[in-house]
Amino acid sequence: MQNVAFSRPLRAYTVGLLTFIYTANYVDRQIVAILLPAIKQDMNLTDTQLGLLSGLAFALFYATLGIPIAYLADRYSRKKIIITALTLFSIMTYCCGLAQNYVQLLLARIGVGIGEAGTSPPSHAIISDMYAPNERAAPLAIFALGINIGLFVAFLGGGYVAQHYGWQMAFKLVAIPGLVLALIAIFTMRDPPRGMSDQTDAATQDKSTAPSLREVALYMWRTRSIRQMTMATTLIITVGYGAIAWLPSLLYRVHGMNQVDIGLVLAVIIGLGGGLGTAVGGAVADRLGKRDVRWNLWLIMLVSLATTPFSLFAYTNSSSFWTLILLIPPVTVGALYFGPTLAMLHTLVRPDMRSSASAITLFINNIIGLGLGPLSIGILSDALEPRFGGMALPYAMCATALIGIWACYHMFIAARHLPDDIAATQQAAGPQAQVTR
Repeated sequence: MQNVAFSRPLRAYTVGLLTFIYTANYVDRQIVAILLPAIKQDMNLTDTQLGLLSGLAFALFYATLGIPIAYLADRYSRKKIIITALTLFSIMTYCCGLAQNYVQLLLARIGVGIGEAGTSPPSHAIISDMYAPNERAAPLAIFALGINIGLFVAFLGGGYVAQHYGWQMAFKLVAIPGLVLALIAIFTMRDPPRGMSDQTDAATQDKSTAPSLREVALYMWRTRSIRQMTMATTLIITVGYGAIAWLPSLLYRVHGMNQVDIGLVLAVIIGLGGGLGTAVGGAVADRLGKRDVRWNLWLIMLVSLATTPFSLFAYTNSSSFWTLILLIPPVTVGALYFGPTLAMLHTLVRPDMRSSASAITLFINNIIGLGLGPLSIGILSDALEPRFGGMALPYAMCATALIGIWACYHMFIAARHLPDDIAATQQAAGPQAQVTR
């Protein structure tokens, strides 16, 4: 039975607040993409250096530190961890605006990654603790809107500020909302009891009984659907982060667009279109998943297969108009995977494993996807440039887009095992943890 203190309005407010915090997270993380052309020109950098700045340098610390932070979040106050992390990455984003050379900017970006490591896993766990297993995809998809809202703000505001006031000022301005949100969270955020929505005994969900990271990792590895789902999402994220990091540079170099126009069109396509796709995708996944739980993963697989050709034609098209039109389908569903896969992950693990399970998944996703996605495109672009000139970057982006087809294979295998793995989880948890299907 749900805790009466967490009424529907309070749950909605908590999801909304966490979504805005995730938005600040994504603005501070991804604004560097729209600023790359200006940073490249100002500091005379190679594409490999830009790929390191927007990918691996950030991801290495973001992904690695997420695990010990989540370990603490499964034992101590998730609210305090989120507020501390939010304050830290906002301050470090401001420091990016103070950087005078590449090394200083790289170190500041590492600081942003360290701070952002502490917000997502605890947020995932809080949302899952407030909603029943068959209701989670929709609120988690709403939370995922932070990706698209963040990209909207980063591209639109970052492009305008960078062109008129410089890229340093763009970093400084986007750091301010995070500090305001930290103050709001201090006075208004509430942390639900662990396992509240699963009808487990909250008294048993304390720091003395929470499983170790090794136990959580082994549990995830031995659960076939989790193992395959993690492989699939990692590949999807590699494609997505690579595209987001380099699309502004593609439009700047190949199509001659300025930063304001690039920011505007990407804000509309990725921010608004992607946000609509993410929200609708979560609702559709919840609806179809009640008929057959495998639809949570089938839906992702089908849209990935259908949209990959659009990406290939968009990157290589010589027309600015058609490039932008062809980008609409893939970016609209780019974050659709988030809500359904996270809902399935939290259905397949115990309540006292959720923060740690999210962190382990994010570690794998981000160390490869965020770390190597943008970097691999930068390296490949530099390697292809002597032969293909201005088309080196488009061809490099096409190479990573094809990885999406590989992801579909693992998603298909994960869906095949999903019903049996959920049944095994329910049997181990007892009769109170049954999932409506």
